[in-house]
Amino acid sequence: MPDIGLFEAIYSARSLRRLKPDPVPEELITRVLDAAIRAPSGGNAQSWAFVVVRDADLRQKLGAIYRKASDIAEAVYAARGRPPHLSERQFARMMAAGKYLWDHMGEAPVLLLPCARSPATNHIRCEGEVKTLLGIPEDVSTFALMPIGWPIDNFGPLTRRPLAEVAHTDRWAMPWAG
Repeated sequence: MPDIGLFEAIYSARSLRRLKPDPVPEELITRVLDAAIRAPSGGNAQSWAFVVVRDADLRQKLGAIYRKASDIAEAVYAARGRPPHLSERQFARMMAAGKYLWDHMGEAPVLLLPCARSPATNHIRCEGEVKTLLGIPEDVSTFALMPIGWPIDNFGPLTRRPLAEVAHTDRWAMPWAG
């Protein structure tokens, strides 16, 4: 897999819903996990955790749960209707692609579950005040408050907890060996 630049990765990202059954090399999964733990975290809590599910039986069971939850989501999408920025054809294609994923989630060779032990951002503790200040509706949740800008100082490499502490294989408490 070739390395690409940051903006090329951002601009070319797409939701992929149809996946080959080919196995994903452990080295690639480890690289993805290692990139994920480079993200900043409030108070340097590094409260993330990941469960990497490769066991076929567990993937099928997760797929069934995902399908069940998707029935609820499908009803919500139908009630909400087509977003105004999509044509009828685009909306139909999006729904069909989503339905495919709903029906085939358990067939993906790997399922990755990012988890968090506690809220990682301070503003969530006062989310009601933030929502009032910004006029955010009650039924909308916020998940991050991220400052964007140019750094004043140069910073060295980050110290992160080892993957074996934050990534799990198939079940919680089974450390990622990669």
